[in-house]
Amino acid sequence: MNLEQAGGGATAPLLELRGAGKSFGGVTALEGVDFDLRAGEIHGLVGENGAGKSTTMKIIAGVHHDYRGEMLVGGRPARFRSPGEALAAGVGMVHQELSVAPELTVAENVFLGAQPVTRLGLVDWSRMNREARGLITSLGLDLDPRARMGDLPVGLQQMVELARVLFSGARILILDEPTSALSPPEVERLFTVLRRLRGEGRGLIFISHFLDDVLAISDRVTVFRNGRRVTTEPVAGLTKDAVIGHMIGRRSAELHMGETAELRGDDARPVAMSLRAPGLDIDLRAGEITGVYGFMGCGQIELARALFGKGRIRGARIEIDGRPVSLRSTAAARAAGVAYVPENRRMMLFREAPVYKNVSIAILDRIHRVWLRPKAERRIAQTHIADLQIRPPQAGIAVGSLSGGNQQKVALAKWLTHLPKVLILSEPTRGMDVGAKEDVIRILRSLRDRGVAVLVLSTEPETILTLAERVLVMRKGAATLSLSRGRIDKSHLLAAA
Repeated sequence: MNLEQAGGGATAPLLELRGAGKSFGGVTALEGVDFDLRAGEIHGLVGENGAGKSTTMKIIAGVHHDYRGEMLVGGRPARFRSPGEALAAGVGMVHQELSVAPELTVAENVFLGAQPVTRLGLVDWSRMNREARGLITSLGLDLDPRARMGDLPVGLQQMVELARVLFSGARILILDEPTSALSPPEVERLFTVLRRLRGEGRGLIFISHFLDDVLAISDRVTVFRNGRRVTTEPVAGLTKDAVIGHMIGRRSAELHMGETAELRGDDARPVAMSLRAPGLDIDLRAGEITGVYGFMGCGQIELARALFGKGRIRGARIEIDGRPVSLRSTAAARAAGVAYVPENRRMMLFREAPVYKNVSIAILDRIHRVWLRPKAERRIAQTHIADLQIRPPQAGIAVGSLSGGNQQKVALAKWLTHLPKVLILSEPTRGMDVGAKEDVIRILRSLRDRGVAVLVLSTEPETILTLAERVLVMRKGAATLSLSRGRIDKSHLLAAA
């Protein structure tokens, strides 16, 4: 199929969606979306979490085929039923979570699943390394095709995955958050490659939360909001503030709850925990909720892990109650009074075990001397079930059978019998319905009122603005905004991120 010519001979877009819509379980995720991609164009795609970007790209890439509307590739109707079918038609996607094989070589990753073979049916290693080198060189990289993939920095691994998609013959490339984990020099190297691909007549869709990157590399930008395409505009003359305005949909009336906040940080409160690192200073004060906002890949997870003894930040100095500490393990962090609820609840819950076992796991050494006392565990758990309104209110039910919101309450309950000095929560309300979110917010405010220093890290601006007394915005491992007093809204967070 000639992707550039329609049946009548006139030049057609490489790709076009007309009235695309998609629902999940009766909930509309996308409705009436028109979108097109031209040859020799980089088309930026932006929008808040849940705006419809990912659903649209999964339709194009063949992940979703049961959608409303139609798609045209090179002017001809197409409906891909798998990513493999899309790739065969010239549509490739480089995901944010790289799908590389770290134990294999660069060449093996480029030719993954399509290794050249000799007449005897054996892998032709010489040809594979030679052709992989040529493809990598065409991207402006000087890289040994025999190098182990896992030994390369993330930026180079991303380039190799891009080379694999190009090797398949893709003329339409979808890049999902391609700069989120890259340093500035790596971003520039990527942009050089993307401009070269654009010059070859390929069409690229560039999805990113980093608006500066989108405006720097794109020819046109499409904004999504609430499952619909809001606007498509040329980058020339388009400002970052204008993009943010389209994303959040400013209304002439007052902003809705969760979109603005009055910060009331109190510097007189004692500092329970502090971190000093290049580009990042943070004080967590007793009886306050500090919010850290940023997009995926901004460094939030690394910050949380470092404060809980699960990782390191280069050059960081951590103090608790004004005294330097070395948190070399999670056990050391817990002994120092630090608790952590990660973004993935499955990481800290035993889903097959009953609620009371999950609640008591953090305090077994306090309630058991020689042997287990299930009655004591159940009694403690039942108190928290009532206080936190866990539903159903049964201590013996398996945690895995609960809703996501109730699982989050169980994750919080394990720290409530003996309060920590510092409670760190990553994405505490993600994926919850309104009622569950309100319950978690109430719990966190209650812990704050009991003197706990609470740190909330989230990619959802509404969560930060609803909870925080002081706010820090991160971008690529460094703070870009730090506020403790005054009014702030979503546009401030988005602009700083």
